Amino acid sequence: MFRTSSNALRASLRPVTVGRVAGRRAVTLDASKAHVQDAVPEDAEQKFKISLQPEAFEFYELNPEDVGLELEVSKSQLKKMYYDMVAIRRMELAADKLYKEKKIRGFCHLSTGQEAVAVGIEHAITPEDNVITAYRCHGFAYMRGGTVKSIIGELLGKRHGIAHGKGGSMHMFAKGFFGGNGIVGAQVPVGAGIGFAMGYMGKPNTTFALYGDGASNQGQVFEAFNMAKLWKVPVIFGCENNKYGMGTAAHRSSALTEYYKRGQYIPGLKVNGMDALAVLKASQFAKEYTVSGKGPLVMEFVTYRYGGHSMSDPGTTYRPREEILHMRSSQDPISGLRQRIVDWGVLTEEELKAVDKEARAKVDAEVKEAEADVPPENTAKMLFEDIYVPGSNPEYIRGRTVEETYYFDQ
Repeated sequence: MFRTSSNALRASLRPVTVGRVAGRRAVTLDASKAHVQDAVPEDAEQKFKISLQPEAFEFYELNPEDVGLELEVSKSQLKKMYYDMVAIRRMELAADKLYKEKKIRGFCHLSTGQEAVAVGIEHAITPEDNVITAYRCHGFAYMRGGTVKSIIGELLGKRHGIAHGKGGSMHMFAKGFFGGNGIVGAQVPVGAGIGFAMGYMGKPNTTFALYGDGASNQGQVFEAFNMAKLWKVPVIFGCENNKYGMGTAAHRSSALTEYYKRGQYIPGLKVNGMDALAVLKASQFAKEYTVSGKGPLVMEFVTYRYGGHSMSDPGTTYRPREEILHMRSSQDPISGLRQRIVDWGVLTEEELKAVDKEARAKVDAEVKEAEADVPPENTAKMLFEDIYVPGSNPEYIRGRTVEETYYFDQ
């Protein structure tokens, strides 16, 4: 029988620390270290250069010089990135409240603390690129063009939800966004297929196939890696490592917690996922790399969720409260970007407060509209809607009995 000492067991249960590991540099989560190379221009649309900290990235089978630390941004882009993160967090907090009021039922997975990943990726790609992710998907749905009303409406099961109220938290779709998928890791091979389609049709676009550290050990993930490498598919396999797969710390579930090295024969890039600018820079490189014919790339976004795995998980039984408070107080992605914007003179504190107020007011108004929306009608027509593309449907679908056979309008 396997035995272990109590001291060894306690050691195995300790959370992994972030910073320097065994004397070598590790990716930092500090979101406020970067500097402007030149004076910030008055023109809000004019680009200026900033330098990211070297600790923002780690590399596997990649030349660091190819990625670089220099990034071009504008005042308007920084303002929009800040606005987007504030809006996503406000939306998630609204979902938290509605769930606790029992207006949202079933599963609900929030991304509070992880906003920089969705925002950084979206600002690096175009609407013609594609994103597919797991069930912590509200922020991605918003960044891909979904409205707050449609996302909250979906959570509430309302008719004008992003999937007509039929999908809920784990099944959201928009143009260029293929979900929100509830089966652990299943979105990864689907993402590889979407990437393959982009290459097959000769389009200069890539696909971000995102998954969590908890899904990283799924066999289908490695199968997707293999096929994508063989066929040089333009796909980015992105692991959102928020340190816990449900209630299990990464070091307790994975023999190798350096997820960006999991591709083995695929180059990897580890990124500070609490820094929207680092995510932006890395994602720009990842798109250029994958559409250039070099094949797939594995990325690891080192991030952190403030809440539990889902709304049914308090998130404090398997990690100390002090850890959560430390992350919120010192490594928050919104506070980090806010500090840079002020330090660089992009916006003043008063101007940022106005951005906060605007984002919160718009989110709150759309949440109110979503609550007032009607639920789907309780009819067979509504039930069988959206199964087929209009015009491709068969004459009828059989039900459990002859009486339940549904005939499509031809």
